[in-house]
Amino acid sequence: MKHIVLPDSRQRSLAFYLAMEEFVAGRFEGEAFFVWQSEPTVIYGRNQVLENEVNMAYCLEHGVEVVRRKSGGGCVYSDKGNIMISYISGRGEVREVFERYLDALTGFLRTLGVPAEKSGRNDVLVNGRKVSGNAFHQLPDRSIVHGTLLYSTDFDALEQALLPPVEKLQRHGVESVRQRVMNLSELLPMPIDVLKSALVWHFCDSVTVLSDDDVKAIEKIQEDYIVITTNTDNNGRKSFENLSL
Repeated sequence: MKHIVLPDSRQRSLAFYLAMEEFVAGRFEGEAFFVWQSEPTVIYGRNQVLENEVNMAYCLEHGVEVVRRKSGGGCVYSDKGNIMISYISGRGEVREVFERYLDALTGFLRTLGVPAEKSGRNDVLVNGRKVSGNAFHQLPDRSIVHGTLLYSTDFDALEQALLPPVEKLQRHGVESVRQRVMNLSELLPMPIDVLKSALVWHFCDSVTVLSDDDVKAIEKIQEDYIVITTNTDNNGRKSFENLSL
């Protein structure tokens, strides 16, 4: 599997990495993989109603970007304590692709002594709590899985930024989002960059470095994503600004 690497280490917005998935899917054959992190951002699914899922007042006050992805699935909060994973493969049946990816991810965590297990369609649990959630986006001839790996995410911010339906929490037998999730730092006393490197080593056997022209092409795809961020006027007043429609 190819490890896809950018030509520089500059921090980019979450929408850029979603666009990068599409670019990689269209440019390379076979399986490809990369990991990334973002500043605090909420990502909501293609079929979700923004106002029902996201605490926009909190995001406005705290400068949290909001991005709509092209895949389905639930709402996700991501920050620098969360490792985002992108896995691109040939087009296949959704369950088959998910199973292949989740088997590899749980296998990786078990090599580190973490008792990870698959749950439902797209989650990874440790001791009954979620450490990874994943979503699927299918292109005409390619499949994209993108997911989370919670390491040291700010759960106070996560709980404030998301508005999960009460029935969803009840279905999982918990009263809050925080009760349902877990940071891997509780079990893995290592720097997050070491965990990222180990994850890449487990999945990949070769490296492909993108060019500056590739980055420009990704930035063009990025324009298709709906990104809502905070805008501050000359008087210091904040409002939401829709960067892409």
